[in-house]
Amino acid sequence: MSGLEPPTLIALAVLGLAAGVGITAIGPGGVLATIGLFALTPLPPAQVAGTAIVTHVATGALATAAYTRSGHLHDPHTRRTALSLATAAVVGTPLGVLINSVVSGKAFGIVLGVFSAGVAALVWYRDRRPRPGPADHHLRAGVVAAVGLGVAAASGLVGVGGPLLSVPLLVTLGAPVLSALAAAQVQSVVIAGVGTLGYLTAGAIDWPLAALVGIPELAGVLLGWVIARRLPARTLKYALIVSLIGLAPYLALHG
Repeated sequence: MSGLEPPTLIALAVLGLAAGVGITAIGPGGVLATIGLFALTPLPPAQVAGTAIVTHVATGALATAAYTRSGHLHDPHTRRTALSLATAAVVGTPLGVLINSVVSGKAFGIVLGVFSAGVAALVWYRDRRPRPGPADHHLRAGVVAAVGLGVAAASGLVGVGGPLLSVPLLVTLGAPVLSALAAAQVQSVVIAGVGTLGYLTAGAIDWPLAALVGIPELAGVLLGWVIARRLPARTLKYALIVSLIGLAPYLALHG
């Protein structure tokens, strides 16, 4: 695995677990896999993004199945939101992969640092904002599609799944948290699938590292689903915010 030492491999596996918890418990979290691969390995930007994004194929599918089982994807408004996000991802994800191919390591670090700080700000804002009521289910299709396109392009560039950005954005626009989480999992499958094909074509996926990060990430997805349905997640939210804000300057300089 790129000649990495055992402590580094353990750290990557732990970050994968944490990423999975964050994906289903609060939406953001998948970026931790990208951060770990960028900060702890010598992989170039394309391999960082490609290796990270492939892990989200299985986690997105598992999370989608979990939210289908819980009934949240049976709601017609949630299904329409999921379809709009997924359709936009077919267009937006290849754009992000293309941009990644011309980004230097330094520029990728800056983008990832800004990305992490932006996600932290969105999570903080979402937590501070009053919770939406039932009437806020009806987001306009054009607005959802615009969110989906932007999220997919950013996700393809950095190598993350849809929930990282789409959940905070949808909730900020008025969608209920669990509805946004459920719809974003469907988008994540499309982003990860299309992104994987793009990076696979470029030969930019380290499969052993993808397995090392992805298997614990799957376990984390199940754990996060339990947390989202049964436990208050405020402590987890603030831990993620502090971590992302603290890591942002390091990521920018590390590139």
